[in-house]
Amino acid sequence: MAASPPPYNPVPVAYQGGAGAVPVWLNKGDNAWQMVAATLVGLQSVPGLVILYGSIVKKKWAVNSAFMALYAFAAVVICWVSWAYKMSFGDKLLPFWGKAGPALGQKFLINQAALPASTHYFSDHKTVETAEITPWYPMATMVWFQCVFAAITLILLAGSVLGRMNFKAWMMFVPLWLTFSYTVGAFSLWGGGFLFHWGVMDYSGGYVIHLSSGIAGFTTAYWVGPRVKKDRERFPPNNVLLVLAGAGLLWMGWAGFNGGDPYAANTDSSMAVLNTNICAATSFLVWTWLDVIFFEKPSVIGAVQGMITGLVCITPAAGLVQGWAAIVMGVMSGSVPWFTMMIVDKRWKLLSAVDDTLGVVHTHAVAGFLGGILTGLFAEPELFLRCIVQLCMPEEQLLIGDDAVHGEEAYALWGDGEKYDVTRHELCSDDMSHAQKYPPSGATQVV
Repeated sequence: MAASPPPYNPVPVAYQGGAGAVPVWLNKGDNAWQMVAATLVGLQSVPGLVILYGSIVKKKWAVNSAFMALYAFAAVVICWVSWAYKMSFGDKLLPFWGKAGPALGQKFLINQAALPASTHYFSDHKTVETAEITPWYPMATMVWFQCVFAAITLILLAGSVLGRMNFKAWMMFVPLWLTFSYTVGAFSLWGGGFLFHWGVMDYSGGYVIHLSSGIAGFTTAYWVGPRVKKDRERFPPNNVLLVLAGAGLLWMGWAGFNGGDPYAANTDSSMAVLNTNICAATSFLVWTWLDVIFFEKPSVIGAVQGMITGLVCITPAAGLVQGWAAIVMGVMSGSVPWFTMMIVDKRWKLLSAVDDTLGVVHTHAVAGFLGGILTGLFAEPELFLRCIVQLCMPEEQLLIGDDAVHGEEAYALWGDGEKYDVTRHELCSDDMSHAQKYPPSGATQVV
């Protein structure tokens, strides 16, 4: 007698699961998109901001600025999996902080992702107020996705102190700020902390990433101190074309930044990606037109600033608003930060007194705060370190730049292995006799 055929299973073979590497809860589409989104966010930092920072600064700071970004990325990865992930998304220690612990064990990483780990109950202590999110992929994917967000926050902060922060101080600052600042914001808003349960909306990091990095960058710039006088007066980009290349990577990578935060490949992620590009393009155009109207020149660096403020502004709202609202937010993000950077910064002594190298307080703090406020309107339903190591580089390093700090220069213009020679190097890096006939204006002058 012939054996009866196996029962019909309407689920495709590829999705039936049951094997060790393909558990029944795994959705391969969601997992693939989430890993792609994480990689896109990682590419925003490495090489995106590495290229952008290395190009937007004076030639003598190209290596130092690029390396600050690269170092921060590597340091955050190790700190994140060693203790910081669970401080941000683990079990509750305080209303604003999770319990520290490693995210390295296989048993933890191959289980289905779930966050926040801290369950909040109503006053009866039985009814769950907000349930855990349990996306259809492993915890390893979630840990990596959240890691690249933490890394880019530190790198954005670095933009405020380029061109003068002691690299050894930066090496110590990165893990300390990640531990005592970023984890607090992440847990409070995303990890089950008090702001999470107050209903504060931050779709993809307008507060946790951009507002915090902008304010922290401004504060850090104050404590580190300013650049040398001639660097503050004249700080032209060393390669505008590479600035555009880095900015392009930042823009395209934002698809993962906002598109990955629904934690699934769904309609919400599609809306988030479209809204992100709408707002960025609108802000880019508005900033450029304001430069043309008031400075009579369309500044390339200004356009990049406008692109960034658009991306930052839409971040807390990307998956929560309609397309028309993304355009309105783009108009606001292209004009309000432009006004604070070009007008307020020069007239308010507090802002002008602090040397925020790339204007991070405007492009991230102002734009992030603006995005948070507009989300509410449009949504559809550091003082550790200077006691140990000098924060600012010594005067002789500030004058020379990369060659003095790293023993390397961005471009081999003086011959292989040739040592620093003030009679040759200084002429190209700071000599004013060859300055442009017409001085830079607009956003170019700011940076």
